[in-house]
Amino acid sequence: MEYVANKEVIAKRIARIFKSGEVVNLGIGLPTQVGKYLTQDVNIVLQSENGIMGLGPAPVTGSEDRDLTDAGGSPASIRTGGCFFDSAVSFSIIRGGHVDYTVLGVLEVDQEGNLANYMVPGKMVPGMGGAMDLSTGARVVIAATLHFQPSGASRMKRRCTLPITAVHEVNTVVTDLGVFEVLGGRFHLAECFTPYTPEWIQKNTDADIIVKNDCRIVTIDLPPKKETL
Repeated sequence: MEYVANKEVIAKRIARIFKSGEVVNLGIGLPTQVGKYLTQDVNIVLQSENGIMGLGPAPVTGSEDRDLTDAGGSPASIRTGGCFFDSAVSFSIIRGGHVDYTVLGVLEVDQEGNLANYMVPGKMVPGMGGAMDLSTGARVVIAATLHFQPSGASRMKRRCTLPITAVHEVNTVVTDLGVFEVLGGRFHLAECFTPYTPEWIQKNTDADIIVKNDCRIVTIDLPPKKETL
């Protein structure tokens, strides 16, 4: 079976996890795409670590405000009733346990719930940012990642080989192959995304994966891409 990387599948599936009223932080990179797939019947509060509560969708091209960005520096908007604050307040919210979910990007994640997402030795990096605080302060930590590296190696590991951001903090991993729960030092496959199979995932992942008895086979439908002329 041929693997085709698909970040949209990950973002859309994660967007279905949240319930109205929950406070959610979306990390830099892939996690920010989750906001595009939130449905109107679910009203969550997006918190941005650069000091925003009530973050809105990306603005329409041409209406950007250069003074209003998300934590990654991309143009953002704010919903009615949203507010701004400094970094001290922002990290008090995070460290105080007031964030229900954080969605973080991944370099590697292992079956012990360890997360590596801030550096590759020998390469220049901006630093860990707020990931260390978010992974320990949020009630639930979701790791969002393509299942495989460009080299073909799986990002899900028995043990991380890169510098660790957080130890034993990841609760759920969502890749473009499925949804995995981290329990008892193993990955438990809760959902498998078509056209892949649980057996194919087990064979091609460098980790111990247990297929749950109630594992669901799921098709993630995506809106058609607009063609440019």
